Amino acid sequence: MLIVEEFSDVETANGKMRIHIWRPKGESMKFPALAFFSEIFQVSGPIRRTAADFAGQGYIVGCPEVYHEALPAGTALPYTPDGTAEGNKLKSEKDLSATDDDAKVLVSFLTSHAFSTGRVGALGICYGGGLAFRCGMLPDVKATCTVYGTDLHKKSLGRGIDDTLDRSKEIKGALCCIWGRQDPHVPREGRRMIYEALSDADVNFEWIELNGVHAFMRDESSYGRYDPELAQLALGIAFAFYRRNLGGNVMIE
Repeated sequence: MLIVEEFSDVETANGKMRIHIWRPKGESMKFPALAFFSEIFQVSGPIRRTAADFAGQGYIVGCPEVYHEALPAGTALPYTPDGTAEGNKLKSEKDLSATDDDAKVLVSFLTSHAFSTGRVGALGICYGGGLAFRCGMLPDVKATCTVYGTDLHKKSLGRGIDDTLDRSKEIKGALCCIWGRQDPHVPREGRRMIYEALSDADVNFEWIELNGVHAFMRDESSYGRYDPELAQLALGIAFAFYRRNLGGNVMIE
């Protein structure tokens, strides 16, 4: 499926937020949409390529700049020690209330997009996995997939009281969690904490653990952690998950 890439700057309670958009080409069909939350580096090359993969499967993908209050529009932090330090600093300084507002604005944007069916899912990788988990609590989100989502077990998604796991029962749509078993950022004890919280809250969730390390999907500056085979496997799991839970495209009448 051919795709196009564009962006839109939308208003939030904390200033304009740039949403990078990938969608199937053409104007005769409507498609389900995905709110795609990035790593701490914002919309980097690997995030762009992953978004394009999902758009090619028949989704409108909207990826926000998660630190839009602090960085100029269009900024992607480098995959370097300095970039990592800056991303983690900005994460710790951003209020969770602002994160929640961003998610609401993004989901509303995707629900009302001209080529959207109105059915919206959430997707997130690394830090974005935690943001997607939180976004999945919104009533309009029908399916959420997190890929080695960090910070959940540490309750460190942002500034303020991180009550994300305590609110797991608010996830009413389907949830898919994909992990690397050798990921030091979300070790066995952390995964167990998340699993138990979801089970206690009776969330409709799928749980997949692959023999991979952290950032096994990142095909750039991954410090030797990129695993193409596992990356493709994870993408296939996510594609199938969204097909089951978001439906497909429809003709515009």
